[in-house]
Amino acid sequence: PALGCFSDFTEMMRALGYPRLISMENFHTPNFMLVSEVLLWLVKRYEPQTDIPPDVETEQDRVFFIKAVAQFMATKAHIKLNTKKLYQADGYAVKELLKVTSVLYGAMNTKGVERADMSEEDSSKFKFDLGSKIADLKAARQLASEITSKGASLYDLLGKEVELREARTESIARPLEINEAEKMMKIAIDCVLEQVQKTKDMLNNVALDEANLEAKIEKRKLELERSQKRLQTLQSVRPAFMDEYEKIEEQLQKQYSSYLEKFRNLTYMEQLLDDHRQTEQEMFEEAANMLRLMQNRLKEEEQHLLKSGNNDDSDVEIQEDEGSDSEVEDRQIMKQRTTTETLLQG
Repeated sequence: PALGCFSDFTEMMRALGYPRLISMENFHTPNFMLVSEVLLWLVKRYEPQTDIPPDVETEQDRVFFIKAVAQFMATKAHIKLNTKKLYQADGYAVKELLKVTSVLYGAMNTKGVERADMSEEDSSKFKFDLGSKIADLKAARQLASEITSKGASLYDLLGKEVELREARTESIARPLEINEAEKMMKIAIDCVLEQVQKTKDMLNNVALDEANLEAKIEKRKLELERSQKRLQTLQSVRPAFMDEYEKIEEQLQKQYSSYLEKFRNLTYMEQLLDDHRQTEQEMFEEAANMLRLMQNRLKEEEQHLLKSGNNDDSDVEIQEDEGSDSEVEDRQIMKQRTTTETLLQG
């Protein structure tokens, strides 16, 4: 095989993303393991869901593997591979592998070019189209709901198709009678004419209702104009009692101002009276407290005098009779009264 084919193959495999490096020396001698690995990788690259067994240990397994790969490429990718050259697994197998790699490489290049050319335009169009299609989102949702409902009804109708098919075949197989068909057509025509007459009657009723509504509207307009005119006349006319009312209102204003002044003075005088009463109450309480203190002090002095009098009597020998004792007590009582009178006067 030519050296150019091998270089193209290695370059395409590298571009497709094959994980291993392939050199020309790998195919100087038959290397079925590498060829099977490349074939399986290309098949998975073309369709990841394939179920080709990767066992190539025995001769039967290898033959089955090559046949399965060739059949898959022929049916899915329409690529005809030479199974003998693939089984040789040498330089001639590279040409067969190049058929598959060239298809995948061309698809990758065309896809990349399309993406590069349309990237900018698609981005700009997407921005503008998105803004223009937001208004259609509600309609799209409504159509989706209608599609689901119609699909459900269609499913129900298709479920009844078995019964309807028999009735349809019976009606088709039955010979057509002209009299009966004419009779049915007359009935259908009468129904249509009746519906047309009903529609005309409804239109006439609508016209009458419209005329009645217009007459009512005109009547209401005239009533509104009369009411507005009456309101204007009532606003322009001045009642006879308005002069007297205004005079009384002025007097009421004066009376109210005098009432406010008197009420203010009254409250002020009441406040002064309360203050005066409070001061008198405080003075009275203070005098009562002073009197209470004086009484307590007099009691203490009386007790002190009594104690001192008893001590004097115990020191002096008792030589007088009972008359002298009574005179001493009377003198003491008189002294106490004079002292209390002087304290009270003070």
